[in-house]
Amino acid sequence: MTPAPHTREEKRLHKLGHKHVAGLDEVGKGSWAGPLVAAAVILPPTFNAKGIRDSKQLTAKAREKLFVRITKEAVAWAVHVVEHVDIDLRGIQNANTTALINSAKKLHVPADALLVDAVHIRVGRTPTKAIIKGDQKSVSIAAASIVAKVIRDELMNGHHRLYPKYGFNKHKGYGTAQHLAAIKKHGLSPIHRRTFRPMSGKPKTTR
Repeated sequence: MTPAPHTREEKRLHKLGHKHVAGLDEVGKGSWAGPLVAAAVILPPTFNAKGIRDSKQLTAKAREKLFVRITKEAVAWAVHVVEHVDIDLRGIQNANTTALINSAKKLHVPADALLVDAVHIRVGRTPTKAIIKGDQKSVSIAAASIVAKVIRDELMNGHHRLYPKYGFNKHKGYGTAQHLAAIKKHGLSPIHRRTFRPMSGKPKTTR
């Protein structure tokens, strides 16, 4: 089992005088449909990190419980949503960077430093560190991954109510055999990303 994320990076930055350290992560980058959601979370030094993990390692029920605790106890948290239309227009890498930067800018308590899952970004002169697999290593980044995941899942549940034949409530827009079969049977929904396979080019299915 992957070790639980730690607070070493946060503590290091606190010792350097950075009081408010935000963790940033995104969800939905590889999805075939729907939005990309990024979150920024500043946790207090006294936050109890028990149970905090990369959102992908948690059940939906566990994520929802942690979401309540994170958003209740956080010094500040914020999200930014990039819709499928903008992803097709700007490209996924640009959309990803934009979402992360804007989530940090939306914090009602400005961050003194940023820890980001894998992506190098610049938000003014705020010190920033990109950490590979940061959602598995940093508690703040893991908390951001949970917030982003819960919000995006709820958005996709809403899309399921509009377009129930695609099963968005189950696969959340990601590439599955069920999703591919629905596309072949019904064509594309209004929220599919036209620049992604199998919407453009040869069909491709991922597990």
